[in-house]
Amino acid sequence: MSAGWTLSEAALAVREGRVSPLELVDGCLERIDRYEDRLKAWVRVDREGARELARVRGEEARQGQFRGPLHGVPIGIKDIIDVVGWPTKAGSLLREGHLAPTDAPVVAGLREAGAIILGKTVTVEFACFDPSPSRNPWSPTLSHTPGGSSSGSAVAVAMGMCLGALGTQTGGSLVRPSTYCGVATCKATFGRVSRDGVVPVSYHFDHVGPIARRVADLALMLRALPTGSDFCPPGRAPEPAAGNGQPARPPRLRLLGGYFHDTADAAIRELTAGAVDRLRQAGAQVEEVPKPMDFSTVRKPMHWTIMAVEAAAVHRAAFAEHRDAFGPMLREFLDEGLSYSAVTYAELLARLRAYRRRVVRLLDGADALLVPSTHTTAPPTLTTTGTSEFQAPWSAAGLPVVSIPCGVASDGMPGAVQLVGRYHGESDLLAAAGWCEQAIGFDRLAPLWTEQAEKIPAMDGLAGPKSQRRPKISSPATNRLG
Repeated sequence: MSAGWTLSEAALAVREGRVSPLELVDGCLERIDRYEDRLKAWVRVDREGARELARVRGEEARQGQFRGPLHGVPIGIKDIIDVVGWPTKAGSLLREGHLAPTDAPVVAGLREAGAIILGKTVTVEFACFDPSPSRNPWSPTLSHTPGGSSSGSAVAVAMGMCLGALGTQTGGSLVRPSTYCGVATCKATFGRVSRDGVVPVSYHFDHVGPIARRVADLALMLRALPTGSDFCPPGRAPEPAAGNGQPARPPRLRLLGGYFHDTADAAIRELTAGAVDRLRQAGAQVEEVPKPMDFSTVRKPMHWTIMAVEAAAVHRAAFAEHRDAFGPMLREFLDEGLSYSAVTYAELLARLRAYRRRVVRLLDGADALLVPSTHTTAPPTLTTTGTSEFQAPWSAAGLPVVSIPCGVASDGMPGAVQLVGRYHGESDLLAAAGWCEQAIGFDRLAPLWTEQAEKIPAMDGLAGPKSQRRPKISSPATNRLG
């Protein structure tokens, strides 16, 4: 039942009595049962707890009592975010004994909005680099990466296993997997969404955000997520609501060239050009800026080095004692972080502050910046999650971003464009993104969406590293009935 609904459509259908929360949950569970052994999107599914809570939410709906805009909607949570009573394993054997004492504020916010927490989705180890066992449902042979680190969340949404999911981004971990899996995402202004109860990577760059199929879905989820207490970039105070993602007037867009054109491969250039043509035909003003500023050193060394130092600080004690328990890519990254001097770190922080002041000026006279979401489509390999070439500049800037699918390349894999807005300007950005989404008109689903499960290759031999293999999906009922 849930497979055909977007999150916003399902939330409205529950309010109008056209579908019940239990039907939504059972539809998601049916798709999990059908595809999970191949796609490996989930660490834990609270089957009985979700169904029990769905019955309660259904009865409330029948009585006209709605807890919020997400009443009865099943949501997945990336497994670096605390859910009370469940372990937060973060893809690491080092956290096998962990048990979350409380919900992270973002999870509590979703519950207060009426959402049903369906389970925990797969993450790469500590939300960094070593690939997770998840598989991309757009790949005919399941051999293209789904991206990372929010791999499970993107795969689950792309296959209707849940109607929305939470992920995180430090470099590109919301935008990249969402792009590779053909779904939408929003990275709000740095600090706009609470990071409490989330396993950290980097103090200056960590963001929590929603993944869903449509911009209106992202807006509903973002409105439920509480504001963080962290530093926010200059500007007015964070907005209490994030808009509804409904189309407004045709936006004024600034298409950035230079780095974002020269680094993109031919397939991404073609997809982006096609999207721009459709936007212009629909009435958007798209100004091309061939040389906006030099972005070539933003990801490396600035973003990369700051992230490495801060990740090394987060894991220093555990890394010293249990070095071999960390994946090879993460080990190399932490070693690099430990090698930098305090002077180098301080110099790069000063450069970061200057960059944040400068980059926002690109928005003068425009509603949003427009750039490709990734520099290639999903690589045809399981040994990488891709790189953050086109996402790290915006994680470093802390500017809000909405990424929407824009087409399918000749290799059969989807591409997307990012809209970048002003600090604390999520409402305006979501409105512009909603308009662009309608103008672009992308409505394709992953090929696996309608295929028979029996036609998909078995996953024998593709289970990934032993430490990251999916455990049996079962758990006690921990969804609260309050």
